[in-house]
Amino acid sequence: MFTGCGTALVTPFRQAEGQPVDEATFRQLVRRQIDQGINFLVPCGTTGESPTLTRKEHLRVVEITLEEAKGKVPVLAGAGGYNTHEVIELARELESMGADGILSVTPYYNKPTQEGLFQHFAATARATGLPVMIYNIEARTARNIAPETVARLAREVPNIVAVKEASGSIGQFAAVALAAPEGFTLYSGNDSDTPAILACGGVGVVSVASHVAGRPTRAMIEAFLGGDFERGRRLYLALMPLVAALFPPTSVSPAPVKAALELIGRPVGGLRLPLVPADDAVRADLAAALARLENL
Repeated sequence: MFTGCGTALVTPFRQAEGQPVDEATFRQLVRRQIDQGINFLVPCGTTGESPTLTRKEHLRVVEITLEEAKGKVPVLAGAGGYNTHEVIELARELESMGADGILSVTPYYNKPTQEGLFQHFAATARATGLPVMIYNIEARTARNIAPETVARLAREVPNIVAVKEASGSIGQFAAVALAAPEGFTLYSGNDSDTPAILACGGVGVVSVASHVAGRPTRAMIEAFLGGDFERGRRLYLALMPLVAALFPPTSVSPAPVKAALELIGRPVGGLRLPLVPADDAVRADLAAALARLENL
């Protein structure tokens, strides 16, 4: 259902007191992603600043995504956090709304053990009939989901069907692929890691770069999966300056991608604190990287 290129959607905010969600701009963003040929949509993940959204806002953003997708592409809705009970409630609400699947990030801050991670994801998945993709990103959660834990979840909880891997470790990608049962799928959680994930049997990416480079990102994945490795390699290398500019050491995602959208004439407003906008140096690097993509 989620093979190919999915976009981890940003959440647009209006420049007004309280920075309310800009629903009109979000609809335009979703429509553009569909027009760009994106295979699936991921609203209210961490790129969508989900920790800063109220429950009402979170549900509304997913509702809009479903309205605009109209069944043309699947919707993998974010439902993660460090309070398992709240995550379960949210997952149930998203299922009742018609989401096609759940993306659930590692609980952050409270640093659960591997057993705690297993119990958290198992409880979340067992509360819903939807397919669940777990999201491993130790750099931002302080906990790695060990390959053995991923494999155990895949074996013991039937609707945990995939992992979004953003550990940055090729060894971990391979370990997950070797340990997980047949039918469990692997996705890249970092645009830069996509070819390595695909080489380990992965089937797609949950991308940030696809906000501004949707067609070439999808084309790259299709080339690799179709066996046209030379074309896939060319597209990957052409995209890498943009990916580097979207994840600089001096800024935090999604600030750079929101700046990039503004630079291409698709502004989505600012960020909610504690995130702050990308600075002028980051914007300059983004502008240069975007200019290089014009002939791609």
